[in-house]
Amino acid sequence: MTAATTMRNPELDVQITGMRLEAAGVISLELQTPDRSPLPAWTAGSHVDLVLPSGLTRQYSLCGDIDDTLRLRIAVLLVPTGRGGSREVHSGLRLGQTVTIRGPRNAFELQPADSFLFVAGGIGITPILPMIRAVQKANAKWHLMYGGRSRASMAFIPELQRTGGGNVEILPADEVGLLDLDSVVARAAAGAQVYSCGPGALLDALTARFAAADLSDSLHIERFGAAPVASGTTDSKAGSLRVILARSGATVDVPSDCSVMSALRDAGHCVPSSCEQGICGMCETRVLDGVPDHRDSLLTESERERSDTMMVCVSRARSPTITLDL
Repeated sequence: MTAATTMRNPELDVQITGMRLEAAGVISLELQTPDRSPLPAWTAGSHVDLVLPSGLTRQYSLCGDIDDTLRLRIAVLLVPTGRGGSREVHSGLRLGQTVTIRGPRNAFELQPADSFLFVAGGIGITPILPMIRAVQKANAKWHLMYGGRSRASMAFIPELQRTGGGNVEILPADEVGLLDLDSVVARAAAGAQVYSCGPGALLDALTARFAAADLSDSLHIERFGAAPVASGTTDSKAGSLRVILARSGATVDVPSDCSVMSALRDAGHCVPSSCEQGICGMCETRVLDGVPDHRDSLLTESERERSDTMMVCVSRARSPTITLDL
């Protein structure tokens, strides 16, 4: 993923042509262009920005059929105590209504491998669905561990069972307890690439266990919220910073209580953004000089070591100055 690719996300008006209750608190939306013309191509792991009538913008994984060029599908979990996006989707949107999307774009790319283990928690099943179809098409070995509070709360179970048969484990917590993360690590040690999406607690536990087993490169995760700041590190906004903009020659001083993105905007520089939590990748910007202090939830540790970009909505710098390709 590069700054060039994340900055090119034209808006597209789409019509809601289908709404379906997939589980308790989960509805799916089918989206088509008003004239039923083909939609942009996408790959497994992609998401779109949904611009709601209120102006709120939220990111949702595409969970439909990659080969269907006329329809996109997303699924939305109602979070009553959230920031309002899911409540608006559930209570405010109607069949036939036109909404705006941006994308698709992919910060959770599926890489070629001989064996895959998918670990989904709750609504985290959404990006996993097209991944399963992709690996099936490639005749790769795969297995799914799908956990949730209860069967009633877990979306797409019938679809998964039709698609995957014996490769699918449905593991509701009220029936079998928490997911067996030791078995996940064991499968990775045996050569499986692990792709996981779900609650932060699940992803934090997986990240810690894979790091302890020296298997971090085998784990690929996508978060629906920002990752916690690691123990022993400074807060993502701590320390003043000077940002040099290579294209214009301008400099912007970033106070300790301000993000790089906010400082750039305050200085009149346009930076595309969406989530502003380091989870969507839209604000990824190339670093020409200086050492980024990565605080996003997209890059793995190995990617951070060799990365020449940063997410300016949350990341800062370990050096006093940093030069960006802006």
